[in-house]
Amino acid sequence: MRSKHEKPGESAFYPWLLLAYPPAHDLVEGPVPQTGPATLCLAAFVVLYTLSVALSFRDRHRAAAASLAALVAVTFLLLTRFAEGWFPLATLMTIACGAVIRGRAVYTVLTALTAALVLLMWRTGAGGENISMTVWGAATGGLVVSVVLKLFSVIAELRETREELARAAVAEERLRFSRDLHDLLGHTLSVMVVKAEAVRRLAPRDAEAAARQAADIETVGRRALTEVRATVTGYRGRGLAAELASARTALAEAGIAVTVSVPESRMAPEADALLGWAVREGVTNVIRHSGARACAIRLDGAILEIHDDGRGPGGSGDGNGLRGLAERAVALGGTLETSAADGFLLRVTIP
Repeated sequence: MRSKHEKPGESAFYPWLLLAYPPAHDLVEGPVPQTGPATLCLAAFVVLYTLSVALSFRDRHRAAAASLAALVAVTFLLLTRFAEGWFPLATLMTIACGAVIRGRAVYTVLTALTAALVLLMWRTGAGGENISMTVWGAATGGLVVSVVLKLFSVIAELRETREELARAAVAEERLRFSRDLHDLLGHTLSVMVVKAEAVRRLAPRDAEAAARQAADIETVGRRALTEVRATVTGYRGRGLAAELASARTALAEAGIAVTVSVPESRMAPEADALLGWAVREGVTNVIRHSGARACAIRLDGAILEIHDDGRGPGGSGDGNGLRGLAERAVALGGTLETSAADGFLLRVTIP
């Protein structure tokens, strides 16, 4: 819905009634034939002009069109029956047309009215200069009003579109943020659960080893807190090297044999963060869902593969983590592929 302040209000059209001053002056000062009917017609003209504009801005289009038709009839009655100096009323008539008629129809109507004005003025013996000025004023008045109102309408639509896009961007960012937290906390909590199980197993027979595992849980928890804070401020990932180190530890402690084949290389920060997220998400799925005994992580050029011999994510589908990872890959111009043949394979390709 358009706001009142997004286009000129009807009050902007009423000062143009000053164009009716010459006819009013003639009625008071000059000899005008049939002064009574002329006065009534001029009063009707003013009322119909005001009514056409007011109804148009109140979105009562049918009533406004009927009022405009009556205004056109009264205008030509005035111009055919009274003084030649009253032709400025034609400009008021076309201004009302520009306010009432919408779309391409306004050009057809203005062309017809302009042609009728030329014919009428030529028949009354008006000079070429008067005809040119009147036609110019009438045609320009209607066109300018129509174009300005259309322009303000388009501006209002663009503003609404921009606001809608802003709302969509906020919603998308909230979704991205929630998936980031899911990825981050899912991985961290998986590691903490594995270490807690190790503490439970070691506590009866090796208190010192259990204490070390408990200390690791504290370290992981503190690191998770730091990472959550970093995520809130726009953090995207710790990078491939850090995630590989964490993956080795987490997989080993979960009793899963891990093979890492990742050459040392420098890459763009965005790509490094994406591959880090891929390792985090892939290893989290291996630990939590796969039941795997072995996992291989391999980087070949622009392709990262995480392959295990387990059953994959299971019946839950890709889940929020893989969906979020796929969105990040697409945003960077890459792809995410998964395969459940011969274990579970996660492949991320970056440009």
